Amino acid sequence: MTNAQGKEVLPAAVLLEDGTVFHGLGFGSPGAVFGEIVFNTSMTGYQEVLTDPSYHGQMVTFTYPLIGNYGVGNSANESDEVHSRAVIVREAHNLARNSTAEQGWIDWLTEQRVVGVAGIDTRALTRRLRSGGAMRACVYWGDFSQSEMKAKLEGTPSMAGQDLAGRVTCDGSYELEFLRGKFRVVAIDYGIKRSIIKRLGASECNVIVVPATTPAEDILALEPDGVFLSNGPGDPAPLDYAVRIVRGLLGKVPVFGICLGHQILSQALGLKTYKLKFGHRGANHPVKNLALDRVEITSQNHGFAVELPEALAKRLTAPSAAGKTLFEAPPAKDLKLDTAFGEARISHLNLYDGTVEGIRCQDVQAFSVQYHPEASPGPHDSRYLFDDFVNDIVINKVKGS
Repeated sequence: MTNAQGKEVLPAAVLLEDGTVFHGLGFGSPGAVFGEIVFNTSMTGYQEVLTDPSYHGQMVTFTYPLIGNYGVGNSANESDEVHSRAVIVREAHNLARNSTAEQGWIDWLTEQRVVGVAGIDTRALTRRLRSGGAMRACVYWGDFSQSEMKAKLEGTPSMAGQDLAGRVTCDGSYELEFLRGKFRVVAIDYGIKRSIIKRLGASECNVIVVPATTPAEDILALEPDGVFLSNGPGDPAPLDYAVRIVRGLLGKVPVFGICLGHQILSQALGLKTYKLKFGHRGANHPVKNLALDRVEITSQNHGFAVELPEALAKRLTAPSAAGKTLFEAPPAKDLKLDTAFGEARISHLNLYDGTVEGIRCQDVQAFSVQYHPEASPGPHDSRYLFDDFVNDIVINKVKGS
């Protein structure tokens, strides 16, 4: 079988751990890969998604039916490599009709040795993942049998319990200076996106990126004005070393965390995390900023979340809550958290399911959000959070002078 360009196209398949099989046509690089399969609802940003270290070990289904129509360019990469093991789409294109495009998407995927499957009913696949939850899967095309793939899939480990941040963190520290840089920020790399570093630079911060295992005393020895906890892949529960490091920083320097960094800060405060059924991945998730009483449209990419306080969880799941929306802010008392570092408060809630989207400490300078204020791809409603971080830095410097 050949495509419109005369290239041979071979049958391909997506095999889920529950036994469901979706048949399609292969593109990109032939092969068989295994991992957790998830879906992303973004309409653009396919290159940024695949190069985001937060997708390490996963295989991405795009719900938007046409992917690849504007090509790829190196400036859009969020890291030096593709972290998604496979990509599943309804319709794949190899166009490069954008002023910044350097090559077609399918050609790029082939060079990056990424397995792709097109011709899939991604609506049906997404509904399967919503009802059954994110699950292990095999994506393959080439000289493989379904029985062989099924046997290997059964031995594929779950995402839960794996320290994936340790696999994607940098090997050594490096420093980035920006023209407007006034402040010295240490970013702990659990899988940091380049667009986050750029946004810190735009907020007048020079950035020193350090590996995830860097001890707190070594970070403080760099004399940072603030510490940033980055995004990253996988389960936060096994990252005991990261939690110990953050506990050694709280109260000594302003701290700001995003995504996995939010979960690690929450664990450092004594909160627990859990695996969501199918996660939040896309660029259109509504979040309520409880302090400002406004809704932000956010970009999200995570499969784990911070547990709600018992009082708030009961309120959101009580029979009296049936039929009500989450737009009305919960009572302030339900948002308070008693931690080893003083009082903290839930600052943001997800309007889809009521999950914790932000926490701010009241007695130490530390806050975090579950979503991505730098977006890429996505809206810019929440970029003010980088300014909030800089304001914390300025306040701390004034106190210390």
